[in-house]
Amino acid sequence: MISFSFKEIVSVSLILFAIIDILGSIPIIIQLRQREGVIQSEKATLVAGVLMIVFLFVGDGILKLFGIDFASFAIAGAIIIFLMGMEMVLGIHLFHSNPEVKTGSIVPLAFPLIVGAGTMTTLLSLRSAYALPNVLVGILLNLIFVYLVLKSSNWLERKLGQNGTEVLRKVFGVILLAIAIKLFKTNVTF
Repeated sequence: MISFSFKEIVSVSLILFAIIDILGSIPIIIQLRQREGVIQSEKATLVAGVLMIVFLFVGDGILKLFGIDFASFAIAGAIIIFLMGMEMVLGIHLFHSNPEVKTGSIVPLAFPLIVGAGTMTTLLSLRSAYALPNVLVGILLNLIFVYLVLKSSNWLERKLGQNGTEVLRKVFGVILLAIAIKLFKTNVTF
């Protein structure tokens, strides 16, 4: 019998909301939209949802199948996040896109920005601590919020203006660099 717990759903939702930090990603979303011309909100949300649900059920097994420990996976995500932070702070383009192929909604938006190493680790932890139906509802609630933020990126950019967007981009670029370094430090062992 499926049993839903409002308390567990709220806990799972808040934990995932803090880890995904879609509000903190607004400058990156705006930058991707400017570079690619469009953010495919539905596609990014759907891919993020599929990644989260698949990883919830088989994530640990997938990493073991490829012989990858979670620390190595987290370090790979940290490097991508670091490079994105460098782009934002320095105003350079390290991730070049083919104008005909719009992949920014998948990489780096759906993965590793929305569903990165932190989200994946958290999902494995949530699976062991909470009932599965409550974790799934928490994922769904976060995906709805992510979709709303992605869908409103044009409006957010207009409200912030060019100067506001540029300031946010630099500030969040430094924050991304710090997050990447923390992820790297946490997962590197000498």
